[in-house]
Amino acid sequence: MRTAAVFGVEASVVQVEVDVSFGLPTFGMVGLPDTSVRESRDRVRSAIRNSGFEFPPHRITVNLAPADVRKAGSAFDLPIALGILAATGLVNRREIADTVLLGELSLDGAIQAVRGVLPVAAAARRDRCEGMVLPVRNAAEASVVGGLRLYPVSTLQEAVTALNDPGAFQPPPASAPAPAQPLGEAPPDFADVLGQALARRALEIAAAGGHNVLMIGPPGSGKTMMARRVASILPPLTFEEALEATSVHSVAGLLGDGTALLAQRPFRAPHHTISDIALVGGGQVPRPGEISLAHSGVLFLDEMAEFSRRALEVLRQPVEEGVVRIARAARTAVFPARFMLVGAMNPCPCGYAGDPVRACRCTPQQVDRYASRLSGPLRDRLDLTVGVGAVTAAEMQSERLAEPSATIKHRVLAARERQLAGQGVLNAMLQGRALRSRARLAPDARPLVARALTTWALSARAYDRVLRVARTIADLEGSDETTARHVAEALQFRGQ
Repeated sequence: MRTAAVFGVEASVVQVEVDVSFGLPTFGMVGLPDTSVRESRDRVRSAIRNSGFEFPPHRITVNLAPADVRKAGSAFDLPIALGILAATGLVNRREIADTVLLGELSLDGAIQAVRGVLPVAAAARRDRCEGMVLPVRNAAEASVVGGLRLYPVSTLQEAVTALNDPGAFQPPPASAPAPAQPLGEAPPDFADVLGQALARRALEIAAAGGHNVLMIGPPGSGKTMMARRVASILPPLTFEEALEATSVHSVAGLLGDGTALLAQRPFRAPHHTISDIALVGGGQVPRPGEISLAHSGVLFLDEMAEFSRRALEVLRQPVEEGVVRIARAARTAVFPARFMLVGAMNPCPCGYAGDPVRACRCTPQQVDRYASRLSGPLRDRLDLTVGVGAVTAAEMQSERLAEPSATIKHRVLAARERQLAGQGVLNAMLQGRALRSRARLAPDARPLVARALTTWALSARAYDRVLRVARTIADLEGSDETTARHVAEALQFRGQ
């Protein structure tokens, strides 16, 4: 019979072989099972007995092949139990041969939901399996992958009945896979933001091109408020994006019951005390971190300078490449991590450096030390840096509503459609020759760029990011040329 082992966001089919022979009653497992799989012996024994079946008082050997792939998790409970019942003649072996089985068993024979069902369903279809026996709570998730007959079951007895008489099995009423429940409430609106025209403009450019952005300003200036509204101006998830993002959340065990696909772009805002492993992912059995959970969405790092130096530095490679590679002795797990990074920080430890009203209590050395918590290589990877000033009394008392998210979103969608039609990817992902061709500078922009390269000593990476941002600004205006005006605005957000 077949089940699957999940490593990263990929699943590989595993053969479960069970031998029941005469001898002293023992229950052994081979095939590189970890502790969680070995513990299934007690669950399987109790579940079989409490489901009304006889547990064979013989020598039982379970082999999980291939033997060089480590097996972890509780999803192997159900295939092992059904393998034992098949070996004793209680389950039809012909029906079990081309069916993928997975589920965690309770001691009373109930079947609990497991992680990673979506990647397993994709692997089952890839290996041309005919069906899947899986927990009822995971059925909506697996239904996203077509071409498989699903047998959603809630007890071991139901699983045995489904395999012995599949024609008579009545699955729950099938419905089109609807988008999953939103991750939290609907995103708030930019119409609530008072003032901050420059920061709003920077966030619009970042959303239009998929760029990373850093906001620097005093406490109470609205940095967090604006960051939490970025999702409201991003386009809806495409099916492919939703499939990838849902796979990550499935592996992490964060999908709710009955969830098929994520409906909204993920928004992750980890606390600044987070460890580097929790941020990037890892562990003995690699699990996705916050940056992978933010795939196709927004990763918001509030009080960015308060994050540990190690946690910030491990962001550099994923921000550049859009994936996380976690190497282990046997193999390397690859998690997608293409997200929009939004950072927010104070200008100094007390938060009021440069404030025209409140006096800063920090020394110049303290201000420099605080700013240096973000290394040069990491700052180089932030496309836009914008200063966020305190909201004035006039702005707070104004009754005039700011531009709503719907209006900004309309411009963002138009700019993204222009990029995808012209180059197939967003401007933030343009590289090398494609970038030079798409962001070719107009004659009036060349002297400005030359002066900036000399005066600010921009690195090659920073120069490329200026070109990408300038191209996004041009796309927002519907311009085919990257002019001096577009470049000047892009340079304004370099944070020099």
